[in-house]
Amino acid sequence: MTAKIINGKDIAAKKRIAIAVEVKKLKSKGVTPGLAVILVGNNHASLTYVKSKEKACRELGMNSLLIEMPEEVSEEELLSKIEELNGDTKIHGILVQLPIPKHIDEKKVIESISPLKDVDGFHPINIGRMMTGQNTFLPCTPYGIMVLLEESGISIAGKNVVVVGRSNIVGKPVGQLFLNQHATVTYCHSKTRDLKLHTNQADILVAAVGIPNFITAEHIKEGAVVIDVGINRNEAGKLCGDVAFDEVSEKAGYITPVPKGVGPMTITMLMYNTLKSANESIDR
Repeated sequence: MTAKIINGKDIAAKKRIAIAVEVKKLKSKGVTPGLAVILVGNNHASLTYVKSKEKACRELGMNSLLIEMPEEVSEEELLSKIEELNGDTKIHGILVQLPIPKHIDEKKVIESISPLKDVDGFHPINIGRMMTGQNTFLPCTPYGIMVLLEESGISIAGKNVVVVGRSNIVGKPVGQLFLNQHATVTYCHSKTRDLKLHTNQADILVAAVGIPNFITAEHIKEGAVVIDVGINRNEAGKLCGDVAFDEVSEKAGYITPVPKGVGPMTITMLMYNTLKSANESIDR
C-alpha cells in the first residue's frame, strides 16, 4: 500500500480563497479584520513566522499590526501594550509570538489577552469552552488538522486516535477536538511504556513530539491515517517531520508530508479565527 498524500498547501489555499471572500463582504459593512502580533526579542525563526502572518493578512485584505519589543522589555510594559490592544476596536485578534524571554511570565501574558481577541485559542477561558464543546476560538494547529481530515473525507466518529505528544499548543487540544467528534482518544508521551502497543491500535495517529523521524513503520498499523505535526532538521540539515515519511507512507492509508502538510493550515486557521472575531464584534 502507498499512502494518499494529504496536501495541506492545496487545502490551505482553498480555505484562504473562501476567507478572502468573507473578508470582502465584511469590509463592505465597514469592518476590516485586524490582527496585532507582538514580537519580543530577535528570534530569527519567530520573525520569519511573524512575517508570514503579515503576508497572509495582506493577501486576504486584512489589516496587520506588528509590534516589535526589545528582549529586555519589562513584563509590565508588555502587559500594558496588550491591555491597550484589548481596547482597540480596530484590532480583532491579538497574539504574542512565542517563545518570549524567560523574565516574563508566559501564563500571565496569555491570560492578559481578552478571550474575545484570543485568536491563538490559548486563553484558559477559550480552552475551557473547547473542552465543553462551546463556540470559541480553537487553537490553530489542532483546528487545521481537523480541517485537513474533513477536506480529505476522513471520518472521525468511532475511530481510535492516538496522539503522541502532550503539549498545550498541539497535543492536548487536538486530542480534545477528536474527542468532541466522538473518537476514542489515547495520549502517549515520553513516559509511555511500550509505545508501539498503543500506536499500532490507531486508526488515526498524530505525531507531535518534536523528534526527527521518531515514528517508523513499525509504530503504525496497515492503512492508518498519519498526521505529522513535527518541523525538524535531520543530521543533514534537511527539513523533516516526526514521521519517517518514506517507510511509513508505504504502510499508511493517508499521510501528511513535511513540508506542505499541517504547516500551511496553522496560519490559515489563524486568519479564519481573526475573521470570526471581526464578525462577532459586530454583534457586541
